[in-house]
Amino acid sequence: MTNHWIDLKNSDCIMTIGCNPAENHPISFKWIEAAIEKGAKLITIDPRYTRTASKADIYARLRPGTDIAFLGGLINYALQKNLIHTEYVRDYTNASFIVSEGFDFREGMFDHWKEKERSYDTKAWTYAVDGAGKALRDPAMKDPRCVFQLLKRHYSRYDIHTVCKITGTDQDDFSKTAETFCSTGRPGRAGTILYAMGITQSTHGVQNVRAIAMLQMLLGNMGIAGGGVNALRGESNVQGSTDYGLLFHVLPGYLPAPEYKDETLASAIARYFPRSNEPKSANWWQNGGKYMVSLLKAWWGGHATDANGYCFDYLPRRSGNHSYNEIIRKIVQGRMEGLVCMGMNPAVGGPNSGSVREGLGRLKWLVTADLWETETSIFWKRPGANPGGIATEVFMLPAAASMEKEGSISNSGRWVQWRYTAVEPPGAAKSDLWIIDQFHKRLKALYRKAGGIFPAPVVKLSWNYGHGHEPDVHLVAKEINGYFTRSATLKDKDRTVEFKAGDQVPTFAQLQDDGSTASGCWIYCGSYTGKGNMMARRDPADLPDGLGMYPNWAWSWPVNRRILYNRASVNKAGRPFDVKRPVIAWNPLKKKWEGDVPDGGAPPCNDDKGVYPFIMLSEGVGRLYALNIKDGPFPEHYEPVESPIRNVLSKVQNNPCVRIGKNVTCDTNKYPFIGTTYRVTEHWQAGAMTRNLPWLVELVPDMFVEISKSLAVAKDIKNGDRVRVTTERGSIEGYALVTSRMQILIVDGNLVEQVGIPWHFGYAGLATGDSANILTSEAQSPVSGIPEFKAFLCNVEKGGRKI
Repeated sequence: MTNHWIDLKNSDCIMTIGCNPAENHPISFKWIEAAIEKGAKLITIDPRYTRTASKADIYARLRPGTDIAFLGGLINYALQKNLIHTEYVRDYTNASFIVSEGFDFREGMFDHWKEKERSYDTKAWTYAVDGAGKALRDPAMKDPRCVFQLLKRHYSRYDIHTVCKITGTDQDDFSKTAETFCSTGRPGRAGTILYAMGITQSTHGVQNVRAIAMLQMLLGNMGIAGGGVNALRGESNVQGSTDYGLLFHVLPGYLPAPEYKDETLASAIARYFPRSNEPKSANWWQNGGKYMVSLLKAWWGGHATDANGYCFDYLPRRSGNHSYNEIIRKIVQGRMEGLVCMGMNPAVGGPNSGSVREGLGRLKWLVTADLWETETSIFWKRPGANPGGIATEVFMLPAAASMEKEGSISNSGRWVQWRYTAVEPPGAAKSDLWIIDQFHKRLKALYRKAGGIFPAPVVKLSWNYGHGHEPDVHLVAKEINGYFTRSATLKDKDRTVEFKAGDQVPTFAQLQDDGSTASGCWIYCGSYTGKGNMMARRDPADLPDGLGMYPNWAWSWPVNRRILYNRASVNKAGRPFDVKRPVIAWNPLKKKWEGDVPDGGAPPCNDDKGVYPFIMLSEGVGRLYALNIKDGPFPEHYEPVESPIRNVLSKVQNNPCVRIGKNVTCDTNKYPFIGTTYRVTEHWQAGAMTRNLPWLVELVPDMFVEISKSLAVAKDIKNGDRVRVTTERGSIEGYALVTSRMQILIVDGNLVEQVGIPWHFGYAGLATGDSANILTSEAQSPVSGIPEFKAFLCNVEKGGRKI
């Protein structure tokens, strides 16, 4: 989230798309209702009529997988009706930048397509530059090659009639949505957009999020109170997991993981963190070398020196896609010996999970760490399996639950909160930290004894978290924050500060690239300083503005900033666009910012020393036009890989960069209905936790399939009948839930039915049932690698096993 949970109360208009906070993030709805009580409007965009929709002022139904068409229609509406925040767009986005002649778009395809590689040459989509390499601009935004004019031209095709033809949305509902949300483009108004997996789990998931961000920038809703682009995480610490580098292509703090062509640390730093030619651009990533060296020092301590490139060669190199789907594909193909699953259940949670279960039997060994047996840990017990033919050796490690261990969690709003052990874990259950610590100690001992091809990265790993039975989690947190490895004298604004070896680093501004600092995750620098554990703070005092910042409650990355890009909430002179809800303001007498921690401490833009507010980008401004997104500078509507209609907007059916893979079909005679998966309040994720708790099992004991009344009549299905749902990947059974929440859609003149399926069930636990992800395909976003869970073709028939 660019903002935070409490900030939802400051919004004038809240739009939920691809999410259902009333059911899946119920505590968040407290703040949404607080906004509604003050007069805010709630808009819900969803294929189903949900509990969130029941509280909404406007509910707009859309077909799964058509979010870009809907959002593109909103962008076009804002542009055509001149509802954009013109000053914000001109000063704080790249709307005025002129694009080189290398960019064009025709018939659903961007220029510079490489057919053999099935990809674009993104380097061709650059800005036009002057002799000094600075981007050319037209402040009037009239040049036909400027981003603003290209944007208008691109989305002019997304008129209301065309959009609703694609999405199946009622035109009146779309018009009300557009009019209401785009009204937040006026200064003094604030609109926020909430999204979750309904947006991201798509073959154009990254572009879905980009479309949301573009709309918010056009309306001036980024950086302000009650605004922002706010991702609702599905777990309490998903944000922390990604922050600490649990994605294959990044290291902690979103530092890029090196590739094979990165031969030296110096060359990698030069490639990933170049300096910007643009005036008034802070380009904070030019400090990336300091964060990288500090990370290497945290990992290899005294072994990491300038002479050996701070052990840069110890980092593995990446080549190609190593996302979840690719790992599973290797397992299915028998190309992987072992797998460790900690708190993960791919036999239920992964796409085409029937093949996942088969693949697990091709491993030599499998380790699972969880609270209960999961479908993954007992894949060899699944219905129809022959345990005698499976040679996989399975190790089940009992894990401690969240209330049985101490440490931090980072919520969706980036607030990092410290939690203490409430009760000791039962029996032999151990914390994740204990398990990882044992992995390290035993592997290090093994490498020291037996050697290996390249043992140094393990043997020399710095691992100093105490010598007790349980590692000291505070020592881990201190290393993540960062410390000085030797004495240092640094300048902090107008004063000189002395640091001793072992002192905690106050903020990431003090991190160095000379080996004098170590930090396990630079964006968390400031979370555990010499003043103590900032994450454990519980001061309920708010700032005088009453916006709900609570600056001394827990800690928020980076540097305790509560609203990202907050220097975009003021004009170039530093005066707030919204005087009723000022996030920050420049005090010209004191020459300082007041309010939230500013996004970079530089003065406002009209000052000689001022810089633009989007400091993580080389231009210093937000990108309406993207330079390096694999599937295009502007989000473009393409159909899901399985769709009942042809693309209305162009002749290009699917995202051309997607490698569709096997077991995908668009045979609507065989599979005439659109399937989508979702969550329920009573169960969580793959169900391992909730389907083992009797009181939750009692609430939702069985797998069900949600269908409309019209589909029920057509198929002679009554509420409670057993039904079978089939796709090209397999079939499942469940009880029919016939409801008005699902409605038939009119899509391009055709009647299209939808089928909704919760994905929490499996064959382990107290409540069992077929897994929805047996039905979903392995098609994935070419940028993030996330599978397309939310839109697939299926058939529904009455009948099945009697229970």
